[in-house]
Amino acid sequence: MIFLIATTNKNKKIEFSRILGPLGIEIRTADELGISLPEVEETGSTFEENALLKARSGCQVSGYPTLSDDSGLCVDALDGAPGIYSARFSGDDGENGDDEANNRKLLRELKDVPMPERTAHYACSVAAVFPDGREFTSYGECRGWIGFSERGSNGFGYDPLFLIDENHTFAEVSPEVKDSQSHRSRALQEMCHILEGELR
Repeated sequence: MIFLIATTNKNKKIEFSRILGPLGIEIRTADELGISLPEVEETGSTFEENALLKARSGCQVSGYPTLSDDSGLCVDALDGAPGIYSARFSGDDGENGDDEANNRKLLRELKDVPMPERTAHYACSVAAVFPDGREFTSYGECRGWIGFSERGSNGFGYDPLFLIDENHTFAEVSPEVKDSQSHRSRALQEMCHILEGELR
């Protein structure tokens, strides 16, 4: 069964496909389906609300069951920031809001914060919306710390800064290790259980 994924992020498509593929779900991007998706303004105040906004829009435009996620990094020393603004964290500083700029800003904001106080968690909500009106959401999170410098070449976003233990960032571990404990994989595993029941 084909599901549209309402994102242009190729890394997310790979992650969704790895976890949901065993259900017989084929994850397709809008480009692959010859569809043009409108830009969705993320006006929600939570990850779940923003994920649903994107999935509803994709489903309405495409006619396909649509998956979307909204995720971000919540840093305790920054009162939960960047949170739902994680993807555009550096935009307020006149930067382009890409991964490198966001990571630079995070390091600046935490430059005087000692390691014991650099606790953080990744959070992710996944939404699935069907043409018949069914809607489902799932949630996952992963706790860790923010390092003092970027390490590793795997992953994306804040992964090179997010320490899952004393020795490894998410960007330093294999996809299999990341899938076993990341926020998105936990939300996707929960969604996998939901969809398994719905697709029988």
